[in-house]
Amino acid sequence: MSAHRPVLKVSGLTRLFGPGCDACLSSTGPEQETNRCVHCGTTVACADVSFDIGEGEVLGIVGESGSGKSTVAGCLAFDVPASAGEARLCTLPGANMFELDAAARRRLRAMEIGIVYQTPQQGLRLDVTAGGNVAERLLSADWRHVGQIRERAGNLLERTEIPRARMDEPPRIFSGGMRQRVQLAKALAHKPSLLILDEPTTGLDVSVQARILDLIQEIQREAGVATIVISHDLGVIRLLTERTLVMRLGRVVEAGLTDQILDDPQHPYTQLLVNSALT
Repeated sequence: MSAHRPVLKVSGLTRLFGPGCDACLSSTGPEQETNRCVHCGTTVACADVSFDIGEGEVLGIVGESGSGKSTVAGCLAFDVPASAGEARLCTLPGANMFELDAAARRRLRAMEIGIVYQTPQQGLRLDVTAGGNVAERLLSADWRHVGQIRERAGNLLERTEIPRARMDEPPRIFSGGMRQRVQLAKALAHKPSLLILDEPTTGLDVSVQARILDLIQEIQREAGVATIVISHDLGVIRLLTERTLVMRLGRVVEAGLTDQILDDPQHPYTQLLVNSALT
């Protein structure tokens, strides 16, 4: 349990891709060495994932491709509908996010949840200006004064190391690192309660990765926003997070303090991940 003021509590999050059957959960997972149900062909992307995160805390979710970590992020950002489970945000007491109607989900996403995707095409309109991308999020959060919107967008872009002089240029002409920084500015536009970083440095040069990670650390400390970091990179997880969930084949196989998990892993899969990163 987090010692921070609670922001988000997730219980039993499950996402199935396929028709589903009564045997889906019992016939999949690490013990069965598959996430595909042999009875109906359904893929169990994640099952019975539970965690909480507090204000100012950074929680890591780590695992190889296909572990289900990005599906968890997608469900929390309403990009993918959850098949079962609950997610309760402190700003919406008593309500299960997954049961909200489409309009309420859009509003909650605009007001309370920021996300930085692995591929900027998911998070940005590449032919719209950098400032316009940030402004789009502010407009969806009910900002209406053009001058205030432009000032906020310019300040955020500068804070994420995009020169104000380039705010009227489209991200299409930016480098990969600059696009990620525009995504970060957009995600933070309306001071969200929850920030989700889904593989934010994958595909970037090592030097660019380092600068992005430094920037994330600085901004996260300043904003004090609850942050979930999704990554397959244990270096990123160690640098950014306080607690970590380790996922394999859709299930959480180990959870705890990041340093303890990476320095003294208990589950064989976590041991394999750590040893692979050291070789």
